[in-house]
Amino acid sequence: MGFHQPPSTFVNEIQLKVTDFERSLTFYQDMLGFRILDQTGELVRLTVDGKKTLITLTRPDDILPKQPRTTGLYHFAILLPDRVSLGALLQHLVRQKYPLQGASDHLVSEAVYLADPDGNGIELYIDRPSSEWTWSNGEVKMTTDPLDAESLLAEGASLIWKQLPAGTVLGHIHMHVSDFRDIEDFYCTGLGFEVVTKFGDQALFISSEGYHHHIGLNTWAGVGASAPPENSVGITWFEVVFPSSDARHKAIERLEKLDFSIEEKDNEFYTNDPSKNKIKLSVF
Repeated sequence: MGFHQPPSTFVNEIQLKVTDFERSLTFYQDMLGFRILDQTGELVRLTVDGKKTLITLTRPDDILPKQPRTTGLYHFAILLPDRVSLGALLQHLVRQKYPLQGASDHLVSEAVYLADPDGNGIELYIDRPSSEWTWSNGEVKMTTDPLDAESLLAEGASLIWKQLPAGTVLGHIHMHVSDFRDIEDFYCTGLGFEVVTKFGDQALFISSEGYHHHIGLNTWAGVGASAPPENSVGITWFEVVFPSSDARHKAIERLEKLDFSIEEKDNEFYTNDPSKNKIKLSVF
């Protein structure tokens, strides 16, 4: 998982809003294999290794259902360490008859798609070795081909699914934005990511240190889409982790020069992208 530690800048944690804690915990624990790290009132932190939080669940007062055609979460992506684990998890989901939304071979990765009970999108995936990725003119080749599900299921048949394995991380985040005005300025000039793939004026993929993407951005919810209400199902924030305090400080300076505001709260730093998606700025 070298693309998810220094010297990379990467996505590490998300906070999600849900309508029903018990239903959500049943899904994240029993279906996916997360463990509870701690729980305080209307907030639950989920972990793989018992030390680091990957997902925080919250339930705001007067919670609203997921709002269609708004900015915010498209999906978050859980990166498993090997194909056997992904195959075993897929076997488990099939046995439990949990509805899947898709499955794809992206050349750089193999992925299965679903949503949690509130409609928060999830990708479960593994990477192919980076030596097998194809680059041309600074862009990595990605596509959406059918997944060889039979091969994946067969490989996972040797493992009985119990929980997410050690080494599982939040691989990337994919967000809806209202348009691409100022998006590259914010994420690339400001935060320091690099563009690795563009799909016309509909999708943009960015990363650091040559990963296929740490962040995906799209206008599939509609150009001009508005931000959802703060108390609706979806994402509260996602965390971008910098390799050092100096790297974060320089990114904050760049964002401020571009007239993006920075909020400091309880010794944590937050900012909003041009589509009002909230980002927590942390240090490894």
